[in-house]
Amino acid sequence: MKRNVDINDISDGRFYGINDMAKLGCMDCAGCSACCHGMGATIVIDPYDFYRMSGRLKMNFEQMLAKHLELNVVDGVVLPNLRLSAEDEGCTFLNAEGRCTIHDARPGICRLFPLGRYYENHDYKYFLQVNECHKDNRTKVKISKWIDTPNYDKYRQFVIDWHYFLNDVEEKANSLGEQAKKYSLILLETFYMRAYDMEREFYEQYMERKKLCEMLFAKI
Repeated sequence: MKRNVDINDISDGRFYGINDMAKLGCMDCAGCSACCHGMGATIVIDPYDFYRMSGRLKMNFEQMLAKHLELNVVDGVVLPNLRLSAEDEGCTFLNAEGRCTIHDARPGICRLFPLGRYYENHDYKYFLQVNECHKDNRTKVKISKWIDTPNYDKYRQFVIDWHYFLNDVEEKANSLGEQAKKYSLILLETFYMRAYDMEREFYEQYMERKKLCEMLFAKI
């Protein structure tokens, strides 16, 4: 999800790499789940998030949509995001103690927080969002440890590829008017509705689906 803001207004003025240290540590968020409430539709689920979550929960897209996800327009394209509970606008994956029940398979945006990504020249850097987490006396943590994602080089390449792929899809969809709905449907069916083979690595399946998606787009 793009944010139309001046990065100098929301960051500490620095960019970070995966091996840098940043003030992220907050004593394991003890007694706090503020960032898991009132997020609206901002926790958008990318295909790798869905692969991880659906494998962890052993749920297909329809089941996830019934309990934990919803669909919204993101920069002109329909994508899934985390659903909030009607009672307290908290993430539906929180338990009674306010702890994440899928922490090992939590979405990429959750792994980042309070970091953000700044995209430029077909790449990205991390930045620290200074107004998001209200915990005091945060400690420095290495960003690779904070994000806690295996095969990081492959993951990074996927994040870049997906970001710019969506940019292209948005541009094409915006030029199609009513036909744009077909783009969103193809995107959802290809990357989310079709079950993933959990015995196979995600990244190979992603590239196969991307090629299929581009072929289907070309027919519109």
